[in-house]
Amino acid sequence: MVDILYKDESYKIIGLCMEVHNNIGKGFLEIVYKDALELEFSSCNVPFEREKEYEVNYKGIILPHKFYADFVVYNKIILEIKSISEIANEHIAQTLNYLKVSGCKLGLLVNFGKLSLQYKRILL
Repeated sequence: MVDILYKDESYKIIGLCMEVHNNIGKGFLEIVYKDALELEFSSCNVPFEREKEYEVNYKGIILPHKFYADFVVYNKIILEIKSISEIANEHIAQTLNYLKVSGCKLGLLVNFGKLSLQYKRILL
């Protein structure tokens, strides 16, 4: 049997994303889904940080540009929100970069831009 990293937590997050998608549908800007998810997380007592800032360390020097993860949930899962026609390799790469700079091991890339919610689990 294969262990799924943060199984219960990731199922809870995806379930809340489905709740938002079922109520709002597709086609809104990402910010609308983020606002709705923030309400869902708060009402379900799911710990999260929104637009969490991460610095990039290059050879011991902090670079001037920073990364902002859409959400860090349970202090260990990066949640990246999209509202696009299809998840592409660059979105996966972006989520992997967030995992690298954050030290988190699991990223959830969620796309609200389709008729059915689309998501990918990304492991570092």
